[in-house]
Amino acid sequence: MSKLLLGQIVAFGAGPEEITHFARGALAFDDKGKIAWRGDAAHIPAAFTQAPRDDHGSSLLLAGFIDAHIHFPQYRMLAAAATDLLDWLSRYTFPEEARYSDTIYATHAAEIFLSRLHANGTTSALAFCSSHKTCAEALFAAAQKRNMALITGKTLMDRNAIPAVQDEVEQGALDTLDLHARFHGKARLRHAVTPRFAITSTEAQLRMAGEVLQLCSGALMQTHLSESAGEIAWIKQLFPNDQDYTAVYERFGLVTDRSLFAHGIHLSDREISALREAGATVVHCPTSNNFLGSGLMKIRRPIAHGLGTDVGGGTSYSMLQTLGETYKVQMLNGTKMKAAELFYLATRGNAERLKIDADTGCLDVGKFADVVVLDPEATPVLAARHALSRSVEDILFALALLGDDRAVKATYVTGQKVHGN
Repeated sequence: MSKLLLGQIVAFGAGPEEITHFARGALAFDDKGKIAWRGDAAHIPAAFTQAPRDDHGSSLLLAGFIDAHIHFPQYRMLAAAATDLLDWLSRYTFPEEARYSDTIYATHAAEIFLSRLHANGTTSALAFCSSHKTCAEALFAAAQKRNMALITGKTLMDRNAIPAVQDEVEQGALDTLDLHARFHGKARLRHAVTPRFAITSTEAQLRMAGEVLQLCSGALMQTHLSESAGEIAWIKQLFPNDQDYTAVYERFGLVTDRSLFAHGIHLSDREISALREAGATVVHCPTSNNFLGSGLMKIRRPIAHGLGTDVGGGTSYSMLQTLGETYKVQMLNGTKMKAAELFYLATRGNAERLKIDADTGCLDVGKFADVVVLDPEATPVLAARHALSRSVEDILFALALLGDDRAVKATYVTGQKVHGN
């Protein structure tokens, strides 16, 4: 059965400057959960006039948020105090991730994790799992039940961590290939080859990851790069013959147009050039970088960028709060970003980086109806600010700087409401 959503539509075209706005608009979904029509609510086609409808008044209908970097097994670890990244990993992260060898624990956690994404308007994500195959299986299964476009994979790490979260090269390869065969392309699921970062992988494992990436047709590759000064110093000790951090990944065939590197704060000109030529993506995670004191990443460099919450190093599941922190970090770097640019990066931009833009990331006819409904007057502070808004840019800017999960009135995945009363 088809369905209608009514509200204030804000839809992006090929770039952030291409905005379609209907002050009183409507979206029609078909029985497959795809957008069948979009336009002014006064001109709804006869085929949809009798369809069930959710009327959201003057709230905004936008493409659902896409989180390009988040850690599923860290879902309850927000605001775990530490001196820096490496201290945070050893004291909190590795012991927590050890729990995910238990299928029951991982299955229960996956439901909580995805519900929190939906409560914050996030409809798709590229997520890290733990080093346990059970963890990835649980997250894939939970996402499939919700018909989400979700990308994940078993984390590869065979050194510099507690034994409970380390794996072995051969078994890691077998598990990764099995996950790809069973889940990649099933419903809306996608697979990512996932070495945690070069510090926790031996050369043998990194070599294996590059070889497996070649075998896993269509898979992404996700890892971390140049997040902190201490991390970079350790990389120099572990790989003394490589020119820089990016060169380590290059040597093993992990820098491609399907590679996503979280953080990339401290990159040299050579590294930026290498990443640009390969078509790789650097994912900005501002709440995490600020919390851990890792540094201020410049988003306007000649390479492709995405945005991620990086929960649990990141301090919020909210892409709205991530947009606000992105704005502030870039202001400190001397760049003033428009709200439209921020929202574009978190929707259509991230969809392009994750190679899922054929199905989601915008409100075009034929895309899956992954939609977030944002109330620009959700709180007294937002309501007072909204009274001053004179344009769509004004409304979006206030939501980015003042909004959080309270502004998310409803979330839809393939036309089905997954959050909201």
